Amino acid sequence: MKELEQKILQSHLSSIYKNKNNKQIDVLCSEIRKIFPNRLKKKIYKDLWNENDCFLITYADSVRTKNKKNFKTLDVFLNKYCKVFNFLHILPFFPSSSDDGFAVIDYKKIDEVNGDWCDFRKISQNFKIMADLVINHCSSINELFLNFLKNAEPGLDYFIYSKNKFKGLTKVVRPRTSNLLKEIKIEDKKGYVWCTFSHDQIDLNFKNPKVLIYFLKIIKFYIDNGVSVLRLDAVAFLWKKEGTNCINLPETHSIIRLIRLIVENYSPNSIIITETNIPSHENLSYFGNNNEAHCIYNFSLAPLLIHAIISGSSFYLKKWSRSMPPAQLGNAYLNFLSTHDGIGMRPLEGIIPVDEQNRFFTTLQKSGAFLSYRSFNNKENVYEVNTTLLDAFSRTYHGKDKFKTKRFILAHEILFSMEGIPAVYFQNLVGSNNDISKFKKTKSVRSINRKNWDFNILSKKLEKSSSINSKMYSSLIRLIVLRKKQPAFHPNATQFTLQLDDFFFGIWRQSIDRSQSIFCVSNLTKSRKKFFLHDINLISTNNWFDILKHKKIKNINSEIILQPYQSVWITNKLF
Repeated sequence: MKELEQKILQSHLSSIYKNKNNKQIDVLCSEIRKIFPNRLKKKIYKDLWNENDCFLITYADSVRTKNKKNFKTLDVFLNKYCKVFNFLHILPFFPSSSDDGFAVIDYKKIDEVNGDWCDFRKISQNFKIMADLVINHCSSINELFLNFLKNAEPGLDYFIYSKNKFKGLTKVVRPRTSNLLKEIKIEDKKGYVWCTFSHDQIDLNFKNPKVLIYFLKIIKFYIDNGVSVLRLDAVAFLWKKEGTNCINLPETHSIIRLIRLIVENYSPNSIIITETNIPSHENLSYFGNNNEAHCIYNFSLAPLLIHAIISGSSFYLKKWSRSMPPAQLGNAYLNFLSTHDGIGMRPLEGIIPVDEQNRFFTTLQKSGAFLSYRSFNNKENVYEVNTTLLDAFSRTYHGKDKFKTKRFILAHEILFSMEGIPAVYFQNLVGSNNDISKFKKTKSVRSINRKNWDFNILSKKLEKSSSINSKMYSSLIRLIVLRKKQPAFHPNATQFTLQLDDFFFGIWRQSIDRSQSIFCVSNLTKSRKKFFLHDINLISTNNWFDILKHKKIKNINSEIILQPYQSVWITNKLF
């Protein structure tokens, strides 16, 4: 048994460190086995998710109380308003020097304004918490980088450094427009370090096995302190090689496979999620052969769904959804409409023509959105749109109208019906508008969708039924409650895209045991639209119900009239 375990680790490590000899690989194996003393067991896929699961994405300080630690306020808010969620993504809560937490100063500490690990573990008693493993880079004032500048350990050779500028950088794919290289001095000698994101976020050098060992220790620490889901942040950029695009390289996939192997044997109920904001076909590669990420962010869904609603046409959304392979058991998509980073636009590449993308971007800008760019081949391309989701729906290609909130709810009706696990961003849950004052203060366009709510003010708004915040919150909670009752909405339940006119978007879901079918059809326009039930092939021997209206359908040969931005969830079995 021990010989087999050694061979498994040797195989994974050899695929990462091809320049290491057998003796060096054996030393690495021994170091890993000291960190994770559990034996590697035969892989057994457990049912890690079902239709009851839903993520809430939030910062520790999305809701605040004066003179109170953020975790304590968050805990109260969650238990009062968010019990319908069982997974909780708390965005980086560590000491950080920039990027709202993603420039980590100390991986093992919690920023004192948020609380401590005791507070964190208390929240983890009621929610399965997803935490960010910011694995690609660290803060420029992280002890590792400060040691690197002093030629001291730990930190020596932990970063990608050259005395001269690197060569062959024209192919490098990046999400930013800043200079890739940062000039530094070591012992008064000039050199350069690699910065994929910003000059305050220095990329780590995984060609040095000590960096891998460092992060494996961090992973164990997080799991031991109540983390259930590890989000591998910006992991696609992990391995760099001059002369390549430095994204999605084979060694990156090998590192993820090693992390998956170790985690699922140390903590079988833990989940690995990769955050890779890249075109769909590249993103899918992070499932591996069901041996890399358990879940991948379904980055294409958000921009395509928002585009479909704003344009009033499902043409490109249908084209994509028909091409998406079903996730096999043991894998799942994580579906969302927007996050703290806004709405990523790279997934539109190769799906929506450039002219149509530009029309889409212009419409969003007219609704108050900002555009962020990335550099590639000496050109600037739109990387993400920064706006709250509610404000994104302020207008369509035909201008402003009275249907903003209906479009917002419609988007979630489609989100909650799609194959995969749904995730809701805090600002969407409470119906936030663009935070212009925070943007003016920080000068960062991402701040527009990162509002910090006062607990008492937000509570009053949620309790006041006439407020926009209460209406959006109540609508989303109702949909989640309904969704949780439907076996056909299991993340791995069958999904087919229906052949309907482009002003509709429709899918058919069937539960894994085939006991329940649900036909989900949405009107993407501000005009009344009708379709005949026989168009979606309802079986006449079954009784059919509209879940959203809780209404029995008496005649399957009749027509259904959908009001502007209305959906139906038609099922053969109520639960």
